[in-house]
Amino acid sequence: MTTLPKPAPAASPVQLGTQRCWGGRRGGRARCYKAGSPGTALHPVGEARGGCGKMRTVGLSLGLALLCLLCAEAEDPGAAGLDKSQIEGKWYIIALASDSESYLRKKDELKMATATIAVLGEGDLKVSFAIPTPEGCKKSEAIYKQTGVPGEYYSPERGNKTAQVVDTDGKTYAVIFASRAKDGKTLHMLRLYSRTQEASPKITAQFKKLAREKSFTNEMIKMLPRQEECSLDDV
Repeated sequence: MTTLPKPAPAASPVQLGTQRCWGGRRGGRARCYKAGSPGTALHPVGEARGGCGKMRTVGLSLGLALLCLLCAEAEDPGAAGLDKSQIEGKWYIIALASDSESYLRKKDELKMATATIAVLGEGDLKVSFAIPTPEGCKKSEAIYKQTGVPGEYYSPERGNKTAQVVDTDGKTYAVIFASRAKDGKTLHMLRLYSRTQEASPKITAQFKKLAREKSFTNEMIKMLPRQEECSLDDV
């Protein structure tokens, strides 16, 4: 009697940045889903946005991860081609978008902050901030470790905060999407980093477009006014 081969088990979900992917049985299709932000639901990644749903799996988890990583990089070329050396140095945080209730209450009082990014030997990032507040100029520092996803880092010391570069030209600006858990909720923030205190209209329009694509409303978006009283040099 001929023994029939057992069917291959379904692949476990593979998390790739904001995408989660599953593979069916042998010969099945890879299915990729993108987390809705700032919500928590998963939405199918459309076939017109990279065609990941049409790709054939070439293995189980490893093959699926490679396929969907290509899909993610095709949608996000800025993060995929990130050169860490290009994001080192001083930046101005000139715009924010967030769904945090405390941010929404105080956003009209916020002003432009400054940050300095240093790349550590292991490829991790050390980020120093100088943030103007009514109580004075506040400085903070955090280490962001690589997650294995291009352009994505996490900081366990800051509420398990995750930060991902979602758009950059590698020279003059970068858009960073951050999320962290607090009091049983997941909070989200989009930041526009600029080498100068004023970005071009094209860059600010791109930031607002990305914010709306991530479900931030106009009320959640804030272009920060310039200030001179708080910088990393003065702290």
